[in-house]
Amino acid sequence: MSQHLIPPHGGELVNLLVSSERAAELKAQSRDWPSWDLTARQLCDVELLLSGGFSPLRGFMTREDYEGTCHNMRLKNGLVWPMPITLDVTEEFARKLRQGSMVALRDPEGVMLAALHVEEVWKPDREAEAEAVFRTTSTDHPGVAYLLRQANPWYVGGRLEGIRLPAHYDFRSLRLTPAELRAEFTRLGWRRVVAFQTRNPMHRAHQELTMRAGKRVEANLLIHPSVGMTKPGDVEYYVRVRCYQALLPKYPKDTVRLALLPLAMRMGGPREAVWHALIRKNHGCTHFIVGRDHAGPGKDRDGKPFYGPYEAQELLRSLQNEIGVTMVPFQMLVYLEDQDTYVPEGEVPNGARVLNISGTELRRRLAEGRELPSWFTFPEVARELQRSYLPRHRQGFTVFFTGLSGSGKSTIANVLRVKFLEMGGRPVTLLDGDIVRKHLSSELGFSKEHRDINIRRIGFVASEITKNGGIAICAPIAPYDSIRKEVRAMIQPHGGFILVYLSTPLDTCEARDRKGLYAKARAGLVPQFTGISDPYEPPDDAAVVIDTAEVTPEEAAQEIFLHLEREGYIGANSQNGPGD
Repeated sequence: MSQHLIPPHGGELVNLLVSSERAAELKAQSRDWPSWDLTARQLCDVELLLSGGFSPLRGFMTREDYEGTCHNMRLKNGLVWPMPITLDVTEEFARKLRQGSMVALRDPEGVMLAALHVEEVWKPDREAEAEAVFRTTSTDHPGVAYLLRQANPWYVGGRLEGIRLPAHYDFRSLRLTPAELRAEFTRLGWRRVVAFQTRNPMHRAHQELTMRAGKRVEANLLIHPSVGMTKPGDVEYYVRVRCYQALLPKYPKDTVRLALLPLAMRMGGPREAVWHALIRKNHGCTHFIVGRDHAGPGKDRDGKPFYGPYEAQELLRSLQNEIGVTMVPFQMLVYLEDQDTYVPEGEVPNGARVLNISGTELRRRLAEGRELPSWFTFPEVARELQRSYLPRHRQGFTVFFTGLSGSGKSTIANVLRVKFLEMGGRPVTLLDGDIVRKHLSSELGFSKEHRDINIRRIGFVASEITKNGGIAICAPIAPYDSIRKEVRAMIQPHGGFILVYLSTPLDTCEARDRKGLYAKARAGLVPQFTGISDPYEPPDDAAVVIDTAEVTPEEAAQEIFLHLEREGYIGANSQNGPGD
């Protein structure tokens, strides 16, 4: 059987962490080097590079490895590697570097984690990268959206010398490096280990699937969830890990281990499945479970899936012997009500009644405070989810206005604020564009970069208000679609986000202009004025669209109020605050 061809606990591990003497030497030298503060994704990548999770990589890719990975899924030495691992930096920073430069890589608190020996600096074609790696340039794909909208435009390649791993203060006993997991498997006498990758809570179908996988290949089970960056809108990993811990007693004693993987997922479907398998090999696993639509990002705006449901299985099957990991394929399991059992979707008898709850349906049930059926999940998992995800009438939320100057944002936001205060039960904060500019962003101008910084600040404050059960009303112009979507992704994990687009025509807004700003803009006296000398990008994802040329501020506020009531954020139960 192929499982016996795989050496126990994977191949040779790369360890980029240096001795304490060398670390002290590097830190002393770094006073004369440029420093780069790692982004959230880069922080995950550095951790897995330093620990050996990305073996055989010894640093961030140079151009030859990068091109080979993008176009052939192979490094320049011929080894399979499907995902680019790159250090993206600003053009300003890139201009400071040359071959032979040294860079201190630091965490957000300024702690030096590694020294980068610069071997190459270049500006990649990121659209070509998106097409090669993700097979699309659509920003509906979260991996593409990050690459084209958030990543910096220049890449720096070179080997790393590691000073220390990033600090984690949560779930420390579960954060095992590849070497630690391999040692743990040796201690337990586990020669065959099947890994399960997940970014979601696990329910009965997942438990059944992983149990069957272990029995099929006579292997012990590693539940190895990604706890770095996952898909925007996913359940935060603190909640997920508590759900996994609640699930562990449902397995036979001494057959399962839970460990956390600090991976920044790319949602790359088939390529990502191969990548995940290689990472698990480095962590000592011999087998890897691949189910339906592994690491798939879902569908585009036209409802078309980015990848076929079993494409990931096909690609990994073609490479499993070469990379040294045996794939354990599974179809999606569904519940047969009359037989009280789970079966693969392709084995459902004719006429059988099938029950299933999608992720969307699960979120809806949690939002409405409804019970989760016992056939779907274990009571312990259900309790943890219900404890962490309050029904909507007890959640905080953000109402985010966007529209041209003069469209009525501030006026309607004030009406809405008064109505919420009259209703009571939750604290209400108004973040008006002019007020924020005065108190939070007084040093900013009106370039696209500065506008984005301003909106990002508003989003951060609103997310904190939402997270703590309050109501945030934001009323900036927010002319750019990408930053509005970034703010949505910032807020939605913590509560509601309701985008309100005031679609009032430009001529109406201009006619209302009491300050004469439009006239000054047309005369060239006010540069970068939205709608005149700077573009406004209408949203395609607004929950409420109102043309205020046709309604009064009170009527517009009532439209928003009715939408919130329909969605369950306010209503009969909302007189009580979040803690009641």
